[in-house]
Amino acid sequence: MATYKKRGYKAKPVKEKGESIDALEQESTTAEVFNTLDDGANKAEDFVAKNQKGIFVIIGLAAVIVLGYLGYNKFVAEPKAEEAMNEMYTAQKYFDQAVNGTSKDSLYTLALNGGEGKYGLVDIANEYGGTPAGNLANYYAGMAYLNTKDYTNAVQFLSDFKTDDAVLGPIAKGGIGDAFVQLNQPEDALGYYEQAINVSTNDYTTPMYLFKAANVAQNLGQSNKALEYYKRIKTEFSNADQAKNIDVFIGRAESKN
Repeated sequence: MATYKKRGYKAKPVKEKGESIDALEQESTTAEVFNTLDDGANKAEDFVAKNQKGIFVIIGLAAVIVLGYLGYNKFVAEPKAEEAMNEMYTAQKYFDQAVNGTSKDSLYTLALNGGEGKYGLVDIANEYGGTPAGNLANYYAGMAYLNTKDYTNAVQFLSDFKTDDAVLGPIAKGGIGDAFVQLNQPEDALGYYEQAINVSTNDYTTPMYLFKAANVAQNLGQSNKALEYYKRIKTEFSNADQAKNIDVFIGRAESKN
């Protein structure tokens, strides 16, 4: 009949004939290790038994969070982003027509406020702010306000636009600079033109905002800064439109130093 030894049972070491004391000590040490592991296992089992309700609650909450996130993306975020893009189509159509055609003010107004039963850029930015279309609506709305001379709203919407795009990023910052020029806040305008310069370097936006920043700096009495920006246009962007008569502007800035 087989016998069952309970966990924690320690058999006394028996010295066989010819067995060394070291071997016995090693056997005893090994037994102690296994007994320690048994004790640890017992404690873990006891902990799970006593706290399994709490453990299951934690596991359940983690599952709910993960599934909730996946469900939100699938059933809320993605449909909302698609809905925003559908709304954006008509507003952007009006904006493009305003840029390329006549009756600009009325078309910009339609782009901002909506038409054909569709949201305008303002509503899209407010209702779908967490979507790519909602973000892009901030840019278009800001530029539409800039073109209709509502400079305060232009600053607000362009400031809410976030992008890493190498061209749209500088244009948004530069648009805020243009609005501050019209609001007679040249210091703020210069700051945003400089941001537009630093956002990215390219042959289109960089010389344009270097030139605007230099002109504002010159009017503010900052001739050294103006001269620096004019010279950058001459040396780094010699093929840009802003470089055509740049020596005249350089000479004017030098004369003020």
